[in-house]
Parts: sequence; C-alpha cells; structure tokens
Amino acid sequence: MRQAGRALPEYRALREKYSFEQLVKTPELAAEVTLQPIRRFGFDAAIVFSDILVVPEALGQPYKLHSEGGIAMEFAIRSKSDIARLDFAAAHTRLDYVADALRLVRRELGDKTALIGFAGSPWTLATFMIEGGSSENFNCATALFREDPKTYFAFAEKLTATVAAFLQMQAECGVDAIQVFDTHGGLLDQSQFWEVSGRWINQLVSAVQKRAGRTLSPDKPADATAVTVVQNDVIPVIVFSLGTHHNWADLVATGATVLGIDWHFPLEKAREILPKTIAIQGNLRPDLLSSATPEVVAAETRRLLTIMHGRNGYIFNLGHGVPPDARLDNIAAVVDTVQRFTASTM
Repeated sequence: MRQAGRALPEYRALREKYSFEQLVKTPELAAEVTLQPIRRFGFDAAIVFSDILVVPEALGQPYKLHSEGGIAMEFAIRSKSDIARLDFAAAHTRLDYVADALRLVRRELGDKTALIGFAGSPWTLATFMIEGGSSENFNCATALFREDPKTYFAFAEKLTATVAAFLQMQAECGVDAIQVFDTHGGLLDQSQFWEVSGRWINQLVSAVQKRAGRTLSPDKPADATAVTVVQNDVIPVIVFSLGTHHNWADLVATGATVLGIDWHFPLEKAREILPKTIAIQGNLRPDLLSSATPEVVAAETRRLLTIMHGRNGYIFNLGHGVPPDARLDNIAAVVDTVQRFTASTM
C-alpha cells in the first residue's frame, strides 16, 4: 500500500521533528519511514519513502508542500529558455540520497520482504513543472503540447532520459520492482495519450529492462494483444496511470509487467480486457480505509480477491495511495483478509 506510512503515529511523531523535505533527503530518516509500515503490518513489499518531485528538484526546480495541501514549484517551465535553466547533466548525482536510503532499506529487509522503487512518469512530472505546482486541470501543460509540440517533445525527451537514469540507479541499489506513477495520464484525451505520455513510459520501461534481456515491440499496437514480449530474468515494472480508462492498448504497449488499476474502473473488466501476460494490481477504494468499518473493508477486500481468484499475476492493492486519515484497524483488516484468503487458496 503506497503511502501507508503517513497514517501511522510513529510517522507523525517524526513529522513533529522534521520537515517532509528533511525526511525525504536524509537517508536514515527515509529508511526509517519506509520500514515503519512493514514493522507494524507485515506487508509483502516496502516502497521507498520519497516523492516524484525529487527529480524536478534535482534538475534545479525546487518544490514546497503547502501546509494546507498542494505543491508549489519555485518557478514554472513555460518556454525554451525556462527549460535551458534546468541542469540535466547533474541531476543523477543530486539524487544520491535516494540511493543511500535504498541501500539502507535493502540491508534491513534482506530477502524477507520485497523492495519497490519508483518515479513519476515524464508527463506527470511535466504537468507540475509547466504549471508551477498543483492545479485542478493542468491546462498549461496540455496547452504546451497543443501549441508547441516540438518544445514539449524536446522537454519530454530530456525528462525521460533523466528519469530512466534515476530508475536504473534504483535497480542497481537492489530494488525488486519499479513503479512508474502516471498520476495525470487521465487528463489527456484518448487520442493524445500515446504521444504525450505512453511513448515516454515505454522508453522508461525499455531502459530499466534492456540490460536484463527484455525486448519490446517499438510500435504502438492496434490492440491490447499485439505486443511481442521476450522476457528473461528482469526487474518487473508496474505502471499506474490514474484515470486512463480508454487507452488499454497503449498501456500494454508501454511494456509494463504489471498495470495498476484505479478504483474508478471495475476490476472484473480489467481482468477481461488485459492479456494474461500482464499482471494486474488494485483496486480497493482508498476512502474506505477512512470512512468504513473493518468489517466492511474486509468484505470488499474479499470481493476483489474473489473476482481475481484463478487469474495468474494478481497483486492486491488500493486503487491509489493510503489516505492520511486512514484507520489503522482498517489497514490491518485488509492485510489479515488478504493473508487468510491466500492461505485458504493454496
């Protein structure tokens, strides 16, 4: 469960002492926050405590979290001259603190628990960078693609190379899987998605898996079964594109090993649509952890597990991150239900 740590009292105790930025940038603290939910709930995997916006910051575009919620970038990317302000050459070394945190967590987890690394997709990063922070619809980013596609493509290419290097570094630090968060994929029209977001995710997946012997069809397929994949011993890549419900062929074409399904799309339909070569992750409603009882949460968890029973390659998860006000007994109910269900079907 992504962001499970922020619902914990032990995390809030740290937040009373340290800013969010300090927690992210101090390897020992980031490792501690990563491990807290593993100690409390015994999840099958830990996802490193970080933020997708560490990449723009490493490029020279710092960000801040508003106390009331939302994000503010120090400046907005609106022109070629703004892009020229970014230091793409030095970004990788400026993210060494993430590598240090991963090594600490890997050492602590050993072989008992999987470790997941992550990054934002180039499109999602671009939306924050171009808009200058949080926005309801990120019109500035879509306007740049529509009005000056050449500049957008040049920007996306540079972002993709930076994110790819970041993910490769995480792979070298011993993560068991990589997740790409395309949080704003659903903002795009169906006809735009591949050019604006999907093709760049495909390049990330290829970069992570290239050395491991995975080859991907370079062309956008006509349907969701048209991807040719040769897979050996590779690092799985999970792609989660929030609200992208009309571009399943494009999402398969990214080369993802696993596709995350948000809670707005029925899991039974995802099972029907997606080829069996693609694993599925999802998709419990996150707000149930805040508003429902453990009994309701357990019942809904069992319903999703039953829908996916017999489908090889299913990872139970939420349909997005854990809400900050999630009840701890509800999180525990999810874990207990999944573990009991798994044990009963083995």
